[in-house]
Amino acid sequence: MPAPTVEQLEAEIAQLQEQIRQAQKLTALGELASTVTHEFNNVLMTIVNYAKLGLRQRDQAARNKAFEKILAAGNRAAKITNGVLGFARNRAPGYEPTDLARVIDDTMLLLERELTKYRVKVDCYVQPTPPAMANGNQIQQVLMNLMINARQAMPNGGRITLRLSHDAESGTVDLLVRDNGSGIPPDKLPHIFDSFFTTKSGPDASGKGGTGLGLSMCRNVIEAHHGKIRVESSVGKGTAFTLKLPAIKNAPTPVIDLATATAATSAFASPTERA
Repeated sequence: MPAPTVEQLEAEIAQLQEQIRQAQKLTALGELASTVTHEFNNVLMTIVNYAKLGLRQRDQAARNKAFEKILAAGNRAAKITNGVLGFARNRAPGYEPTDLARVIDDTMLLLERELTKYRVKVDCYVQPTPPAMANGNQIQQVLMNLMINARQAMPNGGRITLRLSHDAESGTVDLLVRDNGSGIPPDKLPHIFDSFFTTKSGPDASGKGGTGLGLSMCRNVIEAHHGKIRVESSVGKGTAFTLKLPAIKNAPTPVIDLATATAATSAFASPTERA
């Protein structure tokens, strides 16, 4: 039997990488199930309680207020459902103009309860940016992985900073994920993107551990987008990951009515860059 060609081996590796990525997505969905179920239960209780309140009220203004609360809760439930369905959907492997601000919103919706449970606050700074050429589902998976890693690096609570900006000089849309956790030792930093390498000793308090596949797959996804992933870390100060994705050229930049990021002095070590 002839030995497989280089092209055949590369195709098999690509197929295995995709299977691993899909397995990771299923694992993430399983981990989200409990969080989303609790959140849905809270929404349903809000709807039930305001429905009962509305039925007891004779005053039309009070009843209208109850209906408004029910409508708001219903809209939130719809957003949660759409967020989970969007994350679970097996979209085509191709790339399209993607609004990364919407990806951030969808991810925050799914992780809001978990971050609150572990006393993690999120500062989000979104600058007006052009769309990125990306697969939104895959970038959301990368962002969720980085944010869960950040949460695990802060077992006693802490702060995550998300920053979306446009680097016109390099033609990229940049997404920063920074925590103020334990940081990564210098001797381990060069290896964090290696397959099966992990800085975790085992599952954390939530039962989530590290297989070493997370950051390796994050790197593979970003490289497939012809982008870059960069990490900066300092022990005792925290870690920052920056995703640099190709921006759509000549695309109109949307006006976003959100707080823009301000310049800050970096407290991190020299960056490690891949891709």
